[in-house]
Amino acid sequence: MRLSELSRDVPAVILAVDDVAQPDPIAGRLRDLGFVAGEAVRVVANGPFGGDPMLIQIGFTQFALRRAEAARVQVERSV
Repeated sequence: MRLSELSRDVPAVILAVDDVAQPDPIAGRLRDLGFVAGEAVRVVANGPFGGDPMLIQIGFTQFALRRAEAARVQVERSV
């Protein structure tokens, strides 16, 4: 599943960040920010009417991402 598809307040774990092109500066920046395999993640809030931006939390840090950016992150729901 993609991070952009994850429902609000559902815990998940990052599996990978997909590169759209080589080199992919957006995917690289996401990895630099901590979007790496094994990290716990959750959607804190969505923009108006389910739009942009999404508020994402990794650890104690929150990030605002566009849905297109969040769609690059593969996640798996955690139990």
